[in-house]
Amino acid sequence: MNKYSERRFAACLPSSLSLAVIGLLALAAPWLAIAGPAPEDHALAQRLQIEESLARVDRAVYADYFRQAYARYPAIPAGTLESVAYVMSRWQHLQPSAAQYGEQHQHMPRSYGVMGLYRGEGFADQVGEGARLLGVPAARVQRDPLSNILAAAALLDRELRADGIGAKAAPEATRPALERYAGFARGGNALARSAIQDHARASFAFDVLLAQDKGVNDRGIVVPARAVAWERAFDARKLVQLRAPFVRLDVANDRVETPGLKSGGYAIDPLSETLTAPSLDSADTKSTDYGPALWVASPYHSTRNSYDSVTIHTMQGYYAGSISWFQNNPYSVSAHYLVRSSDGQITQMVREDRASHHVGIHNKTTLGIEHEGFINNASWYTSAMYNASAALTRHFCARYSAISCASAFRGPAGSGINVLPTSVKVKGHQHYSGQDHTDPGINWDWARYYNLLNPGSGTGTVIDSFESTVGHFDTGPAYSGSTTGIAATSLGERNCATRKNGECSLRVLLKDDTASASDWAVRLLSASGTPASNAALTRGNGKVGFWVYTGATGMSAALGIDDSDGTERSVSRAIPAGTWTYLEWRLDDAAQWDAWVGNANGAITGSTVKLDAIWLYRDQTSYDVNLYLDDVQVKY
Repeated sequence: MNKYSERRFAACLPSSLSLAVIGLLALAAPWLAIAGPAPEDHALAQRLQIEESLARVDRAVYADYFRQAYARYPAIPAGTLESVAYVMSRWQHLQPSAAQYGEQHQHMPRSYGVMGLYRGEGFADQVGEGARLLGVPAARVQRDPLSNILAAAALLDRELRADGIGAKAAPEATRPALERYAGFARGGNALARSAIQDHARASFAFDVLLAQDKGVNDRGIVVPARAVAWERAFDARKLVQLRAPFVRLDVANDRVETPGLKSGGYAIDPLSETLTAPSLDSADTKSTDYGPALWVASPYHSTRNSYDSVTIHTMQGYYAGSISWFQNNPYSVSAHYLVRSSDGQITQMVREDRASHHVGIHNKTTLGIEHEGFINNASWYTSAMYNASAALTRHFCARYSAISCASAFRGPAGSGINVLPTSVKVKGHQHYSGQDHTDPGINWDWARYYNLLNPGSGTGTVIDSFESTVGHFDTGPAYSGSTTGIAATSLGERNCATRKNGECSLRVLLKDDTASASDWAVRLLSASGTPASNAALTRGNGKVGFWVYTGATGMSAALGIDDSDGTERSVSRAIPAGTWTYLEWRLDDAAQWDAWVGNANGAITGSTVKLDAIWLYRDQTSYDVNLYLDDVQVKY
């Protein structure tokens, strides 16, 4: 552990916990000594592992500080402070310095402490104002975790009391106060600019409410789950813009429906979502370069020379703040795209045919993607973020011939500058010449990212890509007599608005059979259930899989394979909500298969077999569920 960390924990921890910290270090010290001399990156990785363990001890202390803050400011609803801290710092005591967080990235305003308070530098001086409310020096608010939490509580309490909000208020009632608390600059008097700043503040409030709605319990971070009535927090148009993952949109009638409310009301469906709603999206909120992205214009861009590479960044800040900053800052810095940690939402701020200002002398030839988070905290790099970012980069590779996803960097992560040759087309800020920034840093998983960019690498075949037709899946999901729980009005159709790879996917709309109380079991047949027309698969070393996306919780999937002795059905795999996921089964692993039809024996024994169906499961619900499939494939 470095000297900075020793000072930090000595200052922050009560004496009763200091012995625990010393004990952890004592246990770690022999292991580090045995390791002997190590390369710089390996040594840093070891230090980060130790600090992650110690962070749990920190977080136990912060939980007590939150309780003290609620006692002092009883108007703040329970869970709000924990959620703000989660959004701003992932419960890490931010102290911007080269020792802990690397260089100030893109001249972003620095934030301090567990609550990530700004001290000016283009945003509000939350540190100074919070210190004045507490009657303590600003330096204490910056450095002392308890004072930092109390200062944030004082600022938020002021905004909540102005709205007449009390401790027993529902989470959604805090939205206006959270937007004012966010601390972003207005950015001038221009209407469009104010609207963009308003969007940034709304995005911040959305993130805080989302953490409460889902709840968090991760390595000592605890945000109590509290259901959010989203239709009361934001209007329908804003919910579409913010991509709330609970909205079920009635596109035909241009409304968001709420079960139990009168016609014309809002509806928040905790089970499914529709990703696109053309009747609610206006032209100025959709990206014309990349369909899944929102469009928020930055004024900082210049002429482009070519499309030569993709640059991966870490913001050293968070999503909503970066949207505000890249729209109005004194350094003219910007990026093409920003990716949110919680759900992978993407905002575009500079058109691809213009150069954004993100990597110095290389601006005119590269495309920049900023990822929410801080380089020394791996918890920001979620599966949703990796998947969304990789889909965007695959879009670049498909669109610009000079950029090849196969030439992406896949070596070890590093902590410093490591200039890579120009033949490497997807790489980090730290991999370019003439730089002093070291993002995305030691915690970015380049091997994982490479595999997401090249999911079909190696010997394999895409059976159905859905680029021009529905391929083998040419019948509706209710076609099979084995399907239960869904209505005949369910459908399967090619969809080119939501996809993982290429331009299109297969949209599967599942509608409940109101005459049945059965749980859903959907046999999405390949080739209309005609075995002779199904795709042939070789058992030896064969792996069959597909990409899948749904906004619904509680979904799972499996495969059906026509074997020589009957039809075998695979074990089911859960489908995480709100993110593209690749599911895969090995044909030669008996543990992954169960008997289903005929003389099936629960193992695939034939050397050559055929794909029978994709199975989809869910507990019975009255809500519609949209699910998207892409690139059904076999690998060897």
